[in-house]
Amino acid sequence: MSLEQKIYELRRQKLGEIEALGQQAYPHKFAFTQTIPQILAEYSSKTADELAATKLRVKIAGRITALRLMGKAGFAHLQQGGEKLQIYAKKDDVGEKGFALYKLLDLGDHVGVSGFLFRTRTGELTVHAEEITFLSKDLLPLPEKWHGLQDVELRYRQRYVDLIMNQDVRQVFVKRAKLVQSIRKFFDARGYVEVETPMMQPIAGGAAARPFTTHHNTLDIDLFLRIAPELYLKRLVVGGLERVYEINRNFRNEGISTQHNPEFTMLEFYQAYADYKDMMQLTEDLLAQVAQDVNGTTRTTFNDREIDFADWQRLSMREAIIKYWPKEAAPAPAMEDFASHDSVDKLVKRLNAKHTPHMPYDPNDPAGKTIAAMFEAVAEEHLIQPTILYDFPVAISPLSKNKREEPDWVERFEVFAGGLEIGNAFSELNDPEEQRRRFEQQLKEKERGDEEAHAMDEDYIRALSYGLPPTGGEGIGIDRLTMLLTGSKSIRDVILFPLLRPQPVQELVTEERPTIEKK
Repeated sequence: MSLEQKIYELRRQKLGEIEALGQQAYPHKFAFTQTIPQILAEYSSKTADELAATKLRVKIAGRITALRLMGKAGFAHLQQGGEKLQIYAKKDDVGEKGFALYKLLDLGDHVGVSGFLFRTRTGELTVHAEEITFLSKDLLPLPEKWHGLQDVELRYRQRYVDLIMNQDVRQVFVKRAKLVQSIRKFFDARGYVEVETPMMQPIAGGAAARPFTTHHNTLDIDLFLRIAPELYLKRLVVGGLERVYEINRNFRNEGISTQHNPEFTMLEFYQAYADYKDMMQLTEDLLAQVAQDVNGTTRTTFNDREIDFADWQRLSMREAIIKYWPKEAAPAPAMEDFASHDSVDKLVKRLNAKHTPHMPYDPNDPAGKTIAAMFEAVAEEHLIQPTILYDFPVAISPLSKNKREEPDWVERFEVFAGGLEIGNAFSELNDPEEQRRRFEQQLKEKERGDEEAHAMDEDYIRALSYGLPPTGGEGIGIDRLTMLLTGSKSIRDVILFPLLRPQPVQELVTEERPTIEKK
């Protein structure tokens, strides 16, 4: 029997003794009168004399995080709502059975306490217990007090323990909830309608990504878990929902890293009669407001760098490459160097001859695809302050409208901050015949081995044929935005239950709990 199993069995025996005292092992409810955060907010400023004069009665509940026994009295801390409050239990006040219960308690147990507020000699706000009610036994040992739950992977696997022991972790997910609330408030105030679109789709569309597949037994059809809701949201704009947004779960069968999880959350929104420039301004306003709502300031610290979501720069992809071109590969390119396949080829050869690490390069790729790879190689890591990177090659943008003056480029932008890409936006392509040509180009890329190339979607082309008005649309990653606003270095730190490789789980003791005669 392991140490964990021995502790489990010992605490099961204690649970039997608690039942023998007349307490329920697992009562149905406890009617508290105040939460611990409410008490701390309202009474932390009260002096000992003020508390003694009113003798304010309270009834609280929480999890025990500290426990001391000193003869016929003891102190404990209860945790609730991310905050802690001390209780004082004295045998003369809680009675013989109440104190016997106190001595059977363990760290992690839930209890209810009725009593009155006072300050100890050290000045700590405390509940003087008059009655203790047992609510739930922690049968497994919590991590050691001073070290907490330190094993990073174990924290992700046992998030429930992580949340108990690490209040900073709890705060991350409280902020994440505020972030989502702020987004809804922002779009609702601007007349957007929140909608839901299918998670299981017959065609994996709306992004360049490898999908997960599943099968519907009754219909006997294969389906894909959605990689993006984009094509369904634009169908809704065709149908007359001119401003729509969705906070959605997406699934991409790709690698796992500090920035990627196969299941993730996106915000997508679309606005009729707008273009990508309108989306730029909306994005800057949105992210400044969200940062303010979550942190009380537009500034945040990520990877030891301060980022201000009220201070933006805008660069075209070509301007970013020119601006951040490595000195060792000088001279920097000019705009005309991006005009042809040959000129781009020369840039790549110069870059790879003088700059390490080398940029992956296939001379058979379209020039636009190579330019995008060049941006990732020389510029992306430098985009620490909030940046809108606009004007993308058509070769990597099958759903975007062409630039009016440069048909090899499209009206698309991505949003960067802290070196992370957090958003992607277009002037949406609404010409059904051009959309068909783009899909056909993507099919050719698929034939060349690109597993992420977009599939043909005949129904979407049919929808466009009914008339999609000029539309601006965008997707923003909720997980990465949460990373930035909480200073979290890994996407797993902002997802409650990230995907992990399965591990065997040790079976616990399952014998019947011993029955002890009631006292």
